[in-house]
Amino acid sequence: MRGLALRGAAGLLALLLAVTLAGCTDSGGEGEGGLTIGLLLPSRAVPRWEKSDKPLIEKRLKELCPDCTFVYANAENDAASQRQQMNSMITRGVSALILDVVDPKALRSSVRAAERGGIPVVAYDRLAEGPISGFVSFDGAQVGRLQGQALLEGMGARADGGGVVMVNGDPSSPNAAWYEGGSLAVLRNEVRILKSYDTIGWRTENAHDHMSAAISALGPSRIDGVLAANDSIAAGVISALKSARVSPLPPVTGQDADLEAVQRIVKGEQYMTVYKPFRLETEAAAAMAVALARGNDLGALVSAQVDSPTTEDIPAVLLDPTAVTRETIGRTLVRDGVYTIDQICTPELRSACARAGLTG
Repeated sequence: MRGLALRGAAGLLALLLAVTLAGCTDSGGEGEGGLTIGLLLPSRAVPRWEKSDKPLIEKRLKELCPDCTFVYANAENDAASQRQQMNSMITRGVSALILDVVDPKALRSSVRAAERGGIPVVAYDRLAEGPISGFVSFDGAQVGRLQGQALLEGMGARADGGGVVMVNGDPSSPNAAWYEGGSLAVLRNEVRILKSYDTIGWRTENAHDHMSAAISALGPSRIDGVLAANDSIAAGVISALKSARVSPLPPVTGQDADLEAVQRIVKGEQYMTVYKPFRLETEAAAAMAVALARGNDLGALVSAQVDSPTTEDIPAVLLDPTAVTRETIGRTLVRDGVYTIDQICTPELRSACARAGLTG
């Protein structure tokens, strides 16, 4: 994937300024009462889509374009359903689409149909195929590197040639290979990859089955760490380890900073997660969609270009993720208002929170 990611506070400030300016830009002519922005999300298996992305995108769209109509659909991990949902929005004549694609190849024809209908498509979080007009995501290679680096830290002395199981994401998602590549760049010369699994649908139950199979095949004593691609997968991994009475638990990675994952980190069951400030991603996507719906150029909103298997030089915003461990929950997730201490520190976690320095 080609292009430079936004870096540091200056880059984030520039993005926020550009997003704000997008709300003040209008191509003139017709009023905006007829503009409709469609949002297509991939599933409910990963909590962030419904709990964070959808409400944040809808809120920002209304701020940037108060008269715009917002339409939404969730594909429930089914590419055929998402294709039908997208085609329905195209038939409806939406002004722009934000697409978090289930399967890029399966949706390629729908992206082409949108282009034929004069409807720009912003690929959100996952790089879609076909003639998309823009792309917003976090740097997936960096996500994987952060996971790999944290796993080595969590393994301590056992990182020197220790054994790791990788429970990766859904192979139909382009991000899964992106994350895996970043992780392997860190782990490949440091540890032994004992088993590697792909997790269809990023589903917790599938990850549980993979980890159970690994424990059965290897024995728990050989597993020094688990690279779990996201928090839903981590939940399945940890459940399988606990069901097999593995103690102490090996370090397990994650991604998305789901509340349940943060609580597992506090308890010492999960070693880390990757925090991706969703507000920045949602604001960038909303600004791109509104600008494109108004017929405006994306030049002021983007900082990079990427290539998909079908399209070159796609205008893009790639944001920086952050690793979160028990020691850094307070100065990342709590400081940024993602969760309050009361949300994290339920009564049964109060003592663990105190040991982690999380006190209200």
